[in-house]
Amino acid sequence: MIRVMLADDHVLVREGLVKLLGNTADLEVVGAAGNGAEAVGMARAAQPDVILMDISMPVVDGIEATRRILLEQPEARVVILTSFSERERILDAIDAGAVGYLLKDSEPEELVKGVRAAARGESPLAAKAATAVLGARARASSPELTAREREVLTLVAGGMANKLIARDLGISEKTVKAHLTNVFQRIGVQDRTQAALWAQRNGIAV
Repeated sequence: MIRVMLADDHVLVREGLVKLLGNTADLEVVGAAGNGAEAVGMARAAQPDVILMDISMPVVDGIEATRRILLEQPEARVVILTSFSERERILDAIDAGAVGYLLKDSEPEELVKGVRAAARGESPLAAKAATAVLGARARASSPELTAREREVLTLVAGGMANKLIARDLGISEKTVKAHLTNVFQRIGVQDRTQAALWAQRNGIAV
C-alpha cells in the first residue's frame, strides 16, 4: 500500500483528490493539508511515501514546505501538483528536492500513475509541460550576457575592483555595479567570488 499525503489550499481540490486516490486499491490517503506549514507537521506525523504538493499556498508555500519536509524525511517523494503557468516556480520546487510534477488538469489515470511512479523511485513529469519547463531550465543554465556584461564579468574574474573596472571601460562605478547586479541575476550567483568561479567554469575567464 502506498501512503499518500496531499497539500493544497483549495478545499474542492483536496476533497477531489482524497476521493480519487482513496478509491484506488493500492493507495491510502494519510493526510490532506491546507497550507505548507500544516503539510510539514502532517508529513512528520504521517510519514507518507508520496506527497502531492501544491506550490501556491498560504503561510508557507509548497517550495519551502518541500525543502523542510525533505530535510526531516529525505526518503519522502514530493511531487508538485500545479498549473502549467507556474513553470518557473516548478523549477524552484525541483531544486528544493521535488522528484517531479503533475498538472492539475491531468486525467485521473495519469495522476494515479504519477503517484505510483514516484513511489517506485521514478520522476513523473507531465508530458505536455515537460518540454517547456526543461527548455526554461536549459536557457537558465546558459544565460545570454550582453557584450558589456561579459567585459565586466571578465574583469571581476581577474580580481579587478569596481573603481578600476569603471576606469578601464570608461564608465561610471555606478554603471559597473548595475551591470554586476544584472550578471549575478542572470547566472544565479550571490557575490563576486561565485561570479568569478562561474566565469572560469564557463570559459569566460581563464
